Amino acid sequence: MKNRLATYFIILTIGSSLPAYTQSLLPYHAIPEVPSAYTPATTVARLIDGLGFRYYWATEGLTSSDLAFKPSVEARSTDETLTHILSLCISASNIIINEQGEHFKLDVLSYEEKRRLTLEALETASNHLKSNPDLDLESLAIPGGDTSFPFWYLINGHLSDALTHVGQVVSFRRSSGNPVNPKVSVFKGIVVD
Repeated sequence: MKNRLATYFIILTIGSSLPAYTQSLLPYHAIPEVPSAYTPATTVARLIDGLGFRYYWATEGLTSSDLAFKPSVEARSTDETLTHILSLCISASNIIINEQGEHFKLDVLSYEEKRRLTLEALETASNHLKSNPDLDLESLAIPGGDTSFPFWYLINGHLSDALTHVGQVVSFRRSSGNPVNPKVSVFKGIVVD
């Protein structure tokens, strides 16, 4: 498929007309099983799975008050932070699956659309890496204007930045009075009963 983002928007259009119970079908309610082999690709896939699980639970059940929360006048709101995380995850996914992304306005999307797109972008990237455990990550480049950067920069750039911002969402929602479900174990990747 030429443009993965177009697919995401088709899914969103269809998904937004489905009943609310389809929210449970979002990826990363629980972390996937560990890959069967350690390779550079499966290691990055597991990092992405961890990000997806943390994002799922950091964003589960956010209210309009949570989305509007910002710790200071100069800071991004939770909703603006979700937009930034989405842009990082779509960009990372496009780099990993080696497709050019299309630029469009992410800030006009609803919370549900941003959440779904973010989780699906992460799942797409992770699945691609797991399906290609011997993928030569050194052959993937991050476009940067007149130059490109090696794949390493995706780890210390996009993925680390997204993890940082997910932590902000967790902190913001705690500050707005709606903390993350305390039964979520990010270590085990499950909700503990």
